[in-house]
Amino acid sequence: MAMAADDAFVIAQPSSPASYFHLLRRHSLSEEHRPLIVFTPKSMLKRKEAASTPDEFTSGTFQPFVTDAEADPDQVDTLLLCSGRVTWDLMVERTKREDGGRFAIARVEQLYPRPEAAIRDEIARFPKLKAVRWVQDEPANNGPWPHYALNVWPHVDARVELVSRPESSSPSVGTVKRHTEEQKDLVARAFS
Repeated sequence: MAMAADDAFVIAQPSSPASYFHLLRRHSLSEEHRPLIVFTPKSMLKRKEAASTPDEFTSGTFQPFVTDAEADPDQVDTLLLCSGRVTWDLMVERTKREDGGRFAIARVEQLYPRPEAAIRDEIARFPKLKAVRWVQDEPANNGPWPHYALNVWPHVDARVELVSRPESSSPSVGTVKRHTEEQKDLVARAFS
């Protein structure tokens, strides 16, 4: 992400097919052509939660930051910020929980240029906010966290906690069983 400085290129991690569609559409129709890097895991193709309706393709535009429209600002005390596939793990877990109304889940669809103003507005929207957490399924020293810790979190009006896998020299753990166990732990810590 450091190489994207000075608007050298756009980095995005869309969390739905419609978001991906609108991102590509915006990129191809834009008068300013910068390289575009898109992170899209194949596992999202199988997720029912991530599916988009035909209306989502035919209307709207790409949103660099997606707020949690379902969250009640008077009930939310924890804001979970995330990007990409982990969004749907968090959404599924929130629906299972009795205290799910305490949590808002907002998505950073465009990692660079950074949507700092939108993140600040989302934090300000919740008057009873006690915790803001960045949730990523990459290890702590990978993914957006290191870049955002230096360039975004110091400029928002809240302390942002990291929920991720431990530091690692590899972006993945190597076995499905271990990945599943770590993912369950990661989601549990996000809602703790």
